[in-house]
Amino acid sequence: MHSSDAPEGASPPDKLWSLVTWLVGHVYVDSRRLVTDAFGNSTSRTDLAVLAGLAEYGPVSQAVLGRRLGMNLGDMVAVLKRLEAQAWVTRREDPQDRRRHTIAITDDGAAALDRLEERALAAQAELLEPLSPPQREQLVTLLQTIVGHHRDYRRPEGGASGTPA
Repeated sequence: MHSSDAPEGASPPDKLWSLVTWLVGHVYVDSRRLVTDAFGNSTSRTDLAVLAGLAEYGPVSQAVLGRRLGMNLGDMVAVLKRLEAQAWVTRREDPQDRRRHTIAITDDGAAALDRLEERALAAQAELLEPLSPPQREQLVTLLQTIVGHHRDYRRPEGGASGTPA
């Protein structure tokens, strides 16, 4: 599928085709369009991140979850309130420290995560349509390296590669 954002017959100069920042900017625009089409103008993308974190990390404090996901605590609290209202997570006071809350994903939350992941994977498949499976794997590896360097994110030992099928 091709984006209709570019005017017919658009032909950017060769110098732009060698600028990774220019190329990534266009991939970002197309990616956002596909994700917005998949999720609508909802908060589902954030829900996906939080539910995926809880599914992978298990019950954890909201502060730890926020740090691991790179979200500030205020945003995390708002997302968790919304997810708790939908019965997708439970939030319990830590008996050893009443100031701390432990968050866990529910069965309904796991089902919601599956639905959200399905949408995200469909958008990703459309974005990566022109690439072969080995090219997709290589792209994911390269992007993980760049993001890990600039964001100082850490991948867990033995973690999933995140490589698209």
